[in-house]
Amino acid sequence: MNYTEGLNDMQKKAVLHENGPALVIAGAGSGKTRVLTRRIAYLIEERNVDPNRVLAITFTNKAAKEMKERIASLVDFDINYMWVGTFHSISVRILRRFIQKLGYQRNFLIFDTDDQKIVIKECILDLGLDKTNYNPNAIRSHISNLKNSRISPEEYIKDNHTLYRERMIGEIYKLYDEKLKKSNSLDFDDLLLKALELIENHEDVADYYKNKFEHILVDEYQDTNRVQYLLVKNLGSKKEGKSNVFVVGDEDQSIYGWRGADINNILDFEKDFPNAQVIKLERNYRSTKNILDAANYVIENNENRIGKNLWTEDDKGSLIQLYEGMDESQEADYIVERVYNERTVRDTPYNDIAILVRTRAQTRAIEDKLKLKGMPYKIVGGQEFYSRKEIKDILGYIRLIQNPHENYSFKRVINLPRRGIGKKTLETLEKKAEEKGRSLFEQAEISVDLGISQKAKDSFGEFTSFIRKYQNISEEKEMSLDKLVLEVYENSGYKEYLDKDKSTVEGKARIENIEEFVSAVADFEENKEESNLEEFLAYISLLTDIDKTAEKDEAITIMTAHAAKGLEFELVFIAGMEENLFPILRDEEEELEEERRLFYVALTRAKKRIYLSYATSRRIFGKTMDRSVSRFIDEIPENLFDQREIKKNIKQNKLTEKTASRGFYKEKEFFKGYTGINKKDNKDFKNTESEEDFKPGDKIAHKQWGKGTVVQVKGSEITVAFNDIGTKVMIMPYAPIKKI
Repeated sequence: MNYTEGLNDMQKKAVLHENGPALVIAGAGSGKTRVLTRRIAYLIEERNVDPNRVLAITFTNKAAKEMKERIASLVDFDINYMWVGTFHSISVRILRRFIQKLGYQRNFLIFDTDDQKIVIKECILDLGLDKTNYNPNAIRSHISNLKNSRISPEEYIKDNHTLYRERMIGEIYKLYDEKLKKSNSLDFDDLLLKALELIENHEDVADYYKNKFEHILVDEYQDTNRVQYLLVKNLGSKKEGKSNVFVVGDEDQSIYGWRGADINNILDFEKDFPNAQVIKLERNYRSTKNILDAANYVIENNENRIGKNLWTEDDKGSLIQLYEGMDESQEADYIVERVYNERTVRDTPYNDIAILVRTRAQTRAIEDKLKLKGMPYKIVGGQEFYSRKEIKDILGYIRLIQNPHENYSFKRVINLPRRGIGKKTLETLEKKAEEKGRSLFEQAEISVDLGISQKAKDSFGEFTSFIRKYQNISEEKEMSLDKLVLEVYENSGYKEYLDKDKSTVEGKARIENIEEFVSAVADFEENKEESNLEEFLAYISLLTDIDKTAEKDEAITIMTAHAAKGLEFELVFIAGMEENLFPILRDEEEELEEERRLFYVALTRAKKRIYLSYATSRRIFGKTMDRSVSRFIDEIPENLFDQREIKKNIKQNKLTEKTASRGFYKEKEFFKGYTGINKKDNKDFKNTESEEDFKPGDKIAHKQWGKGTVVQVKGSEITVAFNDIGTKVMIMPYAPIKKI
């Protein structure tokens, strides 16, 4: 077989690379998977390399499986035992053979996320710490980041010895590792760390694998973290100086810095492996010239890159469409209208259409419009907006306020957050309610004769009084719906419950979704002459009718730009092209460059057509705020946009009398004065001081939590030890505190 058949010159050069290190810069849509698999087949069949002496590493099991299948179709050899897999699966194979050298048994267990949280909870209990100040999921995420940065518990404790809470997290980390080892178990991060430890500290192990692997190939090299990088570097460093490390990646698609990926691994490859050959795959087989030109112009604004210029033999294609909406609702209308035109006029299948967003919370307005039009869609990497747990939880409160006799909502929220009501108490409540023919809520209101503890009675009393309070407020229409929902969110304890997890990516997303839900309520109320909870809940029920979208052969794909990496579509919508959204507000230039790379990835998902849109105002926490267009739009030359469409959109969207009278809030002005809900007089507690004005040791006062002492100031985060409630982490300048 001719292993270079159908390849372009640079692809052939990569496949036929002789010996020594090689860095293949594979631009979007340049055929990197074909190059990798063809090279492995070429090494085996033409260079007579033993398949068991080839190590091929990728990032997902799916990608590894696809690579194996492609190789199998190219070579006459049983590849079942080839070393093709993810970093984690390769590490397990190494550990199964040599882990006894580290004091573990070969039959070690691998703890998943839930197992880890159970161990961390036990550590918090063993150390006698207040569990309300130490969220297990947040600590699990923090420990993972420390391990990926190769920071040991002892180092972390030493570096934070003056900061009580951080030092205690270090102690949890230390005890956690001890418990895992005692149980002969490893977590996912340990798999990489222990494999690296074996290779770095045990010469016989290092020699064995360095001699075993004659060729090492790594896909998506730009996504490697420090530990993965060191594994490749150590395995690929030969005593005789012959290093056959062949890595494929694209620095312009490095978008996972927030989870530990280090772009410097690919930027510094030539330093780590001297005399490396650099091969650039710049021919794109996916997108039109106009799309590639836009992507090239944008990414050229980044300094941290090796540099390349994507090109295609395809025609110029359609100009980029740019739409300016007055708000997210009008933006969603535009997207749905264009989807309809694409489907009916161009006959584009729904499967070839993708709507990309920067954050999951943005999907709500788009989902609403698609559902009302009966268009099928699927959410990749997430659920439908109103099906997400946090939304269903807050809806549980709202439904109970609307109808206290609804038992399912009662059971959903009675212990969200926990109120000290145990399983047996709830069973007793249900049994008594059934005997008396009462709803659970009614029985909870008269819990005197249940034979339960006074603490449980008090909890039932507080909960039912809370629901009755907002039931009366709703019936008397004493406040707007969005304000009511926001107060319920804060005063029920559910906000504090979510805040405990806000240091994780998932936790932040849940809070963003609640913010978007409040905006949805405000949108509903604004568009109705007379609105109430009953009408709103009926509206939600209509939107969540799954019959409209279930079991459809074709569906529009909605996903974040992060989730779209590696995929391609006929046309792509990128919504929310606004400053502080895309890009999300960043303080460091490195973070801004990663946002630009993310936009570059989003652009290069499209084959034929790109639609960009933004809103001049957007609801955040129910408040309408002015927005400005993303700087990334300005980085695309005007000649690549459809100017006729832009002029038409601007003309159509001039402020109407109704819009002009809405009283928009400037975004910075809103957050500067925002100090929470249900605070009648905040003027003395508005934080007008920047984070530089506070330093460890300062005495402060908080409107709700009282007096405390600043223990740490890190970027926009300020950690305060309060006299009565313990340690809290707040975001500046939103925190309602002042010096005393």
